Amino acid sequence: METPESPLIHVQGLHKSYDDHEVLKNINVAIEKGDLVSIVGPSGCGKSTFLRCLNCLEILDQGTITIADVSLHRSNANSKLDAAFHQKAHNLREEVGMVFQGFNLFPHKTLLENVMLAPMVVRKQSRELARSKAMALLDKVGLSSFKDRYPMKLSGGQQQRAAIARALAMSPLVMLYDEPTSSLDPELVEEVLQVMRALDEEGMTQIVVTHEMYFARDASDYIIYMEGGEIVEISDEDEIFISPKDPRTKRFLTRYTSKWEA
Repeated sequence: METPESPLIHVQGLHKSYDDHEVLKNINVAIEKGDLVSIVGPSGCGKSTFLRCLNCLEILDQGTITIADVSLHRSNANSKLDAAFHQKAHNLREEVGMVFQGFNLFPHKTLLENVMLAPMVVRKQSRELARSKAMALLDKVGLSSFKDRYPMKLSGGQQQRAAIARALAMSPLVMLYDEPTSSLDPELVEEVLQVMRALDEEGMTQIVVTHEMYFARDASDYIIYMEGGEIVEISDEDEIFISPKDPRTKRFLTRYTSKWEA
């Protein structure tokens, strides 16, 4: 009898505070390989902090984060962060790509150079291999003809697609997106979302913090609603809009469902 695969991402009892303000309160979630998960909720509810804990830009105060069998655990905020912990954090971070609201591209490097850099520096890839892979990734996101352009010569949508290609160059198992379209003009949003849909079709595991509710409903395998540092509800992408279980979820989503029904 075959045993089911473990979730690619498993978070148990995650807490994170800044000074005396608890930003994440006992977060528990399991995400399977290949899932596209959207996280929605009001501003300041802990969505971005959750992503930053997943890729160790922020260190959890308490709980366990496991990604691809690499586990980070802390019993409390005073737990010692020794060399073994930092090595595990490094190993975990290598499995996770992240795309931010800002594009964070190096302005003095071409798109091709931006995508090639991390594999050469971190993975010690040869220049030839890094270039070949970078060209394939720029082609994947529709930017191969712009390889020699500098970021400032591109639209916001093109820069964000380049940022996705740069993250993919490290061959991550998981892609995290923190409001990837929030700084884009409305007409540029769809070109970025199309890249994410294509990655979903290829089986990439993706977690997206977003206010793009049409995308969340159309593309997600399921949606996580957060409020006040807690996961309030996890539900199917249609069910959560049609029949949310928690009144807080319903209150937040009413503004969107009323527009769709109008």
